[in-house]
Amino acid sequence: MSLEQQIMAEMKDAMKSKNEAALRGLRAIKAEIIKAKTEPGASAELDEATEQKFLQKMMKQRKDSLDIFVQQGREDLAQKEREEMQIIEKFLPKQLTEDEIRTAVKTIIANTGASSAADMGKVMGVASKELAGKADGKTISNIVKEILSA
Repeated sequence: MSLEQQIMAEMKDAMKSKNEAALRGLRAIKAEIIKAKTEPGASAELDEATEQKFLQKMMKQRKDSLDIFVQQGREDLAQKEREEMQIIEKFLPKQLTEDEIRTAVKTIIANTGASSAADMGKVMGVASKELAGKADGKTISNIVKEILSA
């Protein structure tokens, strides 16, 4: 079942159960699907990589907004962002823990032969591809910096 079909099915359930939070999150995902399909050069069906990429982007946007709302003491808006994040997470692959990322980065460093902070670009290129969709780029970058500078 494609992501679009899953979203439509979940939207029907959310409408029936009058779950406004779920409906809001699902509508946001549906809007991104339509946007991705109408971009120049896009095909009628989205591949999984494209779907994961825009879901990750949506998640990052929500996290950034959440941070801002929490800093400004806007708990009402922060709660809406948390609710939407929970909906988006259901369609993303399980995220790796920091320890799992650290282990993967150490393996990549060993395989690439990186030894100093100057090799960060080489390591990040491989790590970004290998861990795409499973970990946040900022987290990967921080761990790579920490390990290479040690």
